[in-house]
Amino acid sequence: MKTKRNRIILSCVIAFLLLLTAAAVYIFGFYPAGYRMTVPYRHAFERIADGIYVNKDYAGSREEIIRLTDGAKERDREFFGELLCPEDTVIIICDDDKLLSKLGGDHDTVTWFFPVKKHYTSVSDEYLNIDILAHELTHAELHTRMSLSAYKKIPTWFDEGVATQNDYREQYSEEEWVRQTDNGKNALLPEDMDTPAEFYAGTAEDRRFRYLNAKHEVAGWLETHGREGLFELTDRLNGGEDFNAVYG
Repeated sequence: MKTKRNRIILSCVIAFLLLLTAAAVYIFGFYPAGYRMTVPYRHAFERIADGIYVNKDYAGSREEIIRLTDGAKERDREFFGELLCPEDTVIIICDDDKLLSKLGGDHDTVTWFFPVKKHYTSVSDEYLNIDILAHELTHAELHTRMSLSAYKKIPTWFDEGVATQNDYREQYSEEEWVRQTDNGKNALLPEDMDTPAEFYAGTAEDRRFRYLNAKHEVAGWLETHGREGLFELTDRLNGGEDFNAVYG
């Protein structure tokens, strides 16, 4: 009887381990965020500087990647005062379409809070410029300053609105906001851009318009509250307060 029970326990343990292995294979082999987590250990990529990886057959200049990344960090450092995110951020530059499909994005940042907080920025050579790198690193820095519960509270328009403060492309300029919204008459309300489903819906032009409105909204708030106001907001969210109550 005891032997039979031991066999059942052993079978259950083996089945659990097999399921755990299958889940790990799926997450790290087929799930984009999981694939990004393993880039530093993959033969298809190589490290060219602290926290920066490229696919091994990358056709562009590795020195240019480092130069642009340093410039983006300096821009963000001026905005935040200091940067806390670099040691927890992995930047992946890739010009291989097959690898990009596995990474799941050609200019975005994914933040994982488990088992430790880590940011994974993926940028294709098509989008490799200082504005996009600064934009994505702003996401990483903002998320670095937030707990998981606080991160879940921020609406998408705020996350993107902060990131676009360091994105100087003309398409997100104040002059462009004035032109496209008829000086605010046709501006979008923040509550219409709260969730990823709302913010990233529609065409590329639709999304650009939301980025434009998000940047304008956050820029106005920062003009009043400043950098210290942003830090106070993240601290209060980390303390459990509601976003709308803090943001005002």
